[in-house]
Amino acid sequence: MPIYEYECTKCGRIEEVLQKFSDKPLTTCRHCSGKLHKLISHSSFHLKGSGWYVTDYAGKGKDKSPAKDRKMKASSAKGDSSTASTHTQKEAASKTSESS
Repeated sequence: MPIYEYECTKCGRIEEVLQKFSDKPLTTCRHCSGKLHKLISHSSFHLKGSGWYVTDYAGKGKDKSPAKDRKMKASSAKGDSSTASTHTQKEAASKTSESS
């Protein structure tokens, strides 16, 4: 049997009720006799394993290649080190010209 949540419009209390599908929805709060309305809540039901859309088909169109990310990081790291070595070469050249 599913658990339904109801919220009272008068006192604001939220109540969980175990009901059959065939049961009529509750209409009055048992605490203050205010009007109840049914809430839509998240389900704890989760499809796991293979054979479901989420695990087998959801990511087919997206490029999730970690190798591409690694290449981008490696090329940027190389660019940084080559820039650093260029700066050290310029510093060495300027020191040499100053000492002459």
